[in-house]
Amino acid sequence: MRLSVSGLRQLCSTHVVELKFNRRHKLPGRPLARRMLCTLDATILDSTLGKEILNFKPPVTNPPYNAAAKNLVVVWDIFFQDWRAIPIETCEVVTATPTRPPEHFWKFFDKSIAKMNPVQKAAFMDR
Repeated sequence: MRLSVSGLRQLCSTHVVELKFNRRHKLPGRPLARRMLCTLDATILDSTLGKEILNFKPPVTNPPYNAAAKNLVVVWDIFFQDWRAIPIETCEVVTATPTRPPEHFWKFFDKSIAKMNPVQKAAFMDR
């Protein structure tokens, strides 16, 4: 499913979203597309667990460009534990897992994400 910039931002504010999109910078030997798990849910990110486990850090400044004007959506990448700008024109929503109540997300996190090693995370991102 494809969404607008505002539609994806809204979805990410209440879900952990699996996205597939084309890389803006091609990497030798890596697929053109990349997958990620991301969210913008402040309830998850600003929580004690969000700060300790996801290493969430609120942005200190705004990007030096208007992300929406460039058709980019800035989200928190759960695997890289950092902010990422995603090109909306090649972005596809694969799955969306609700984050309300927050315990729902942490149960999902414990069952799937927490158990992944770096090789499994890399394989997920490249499939």
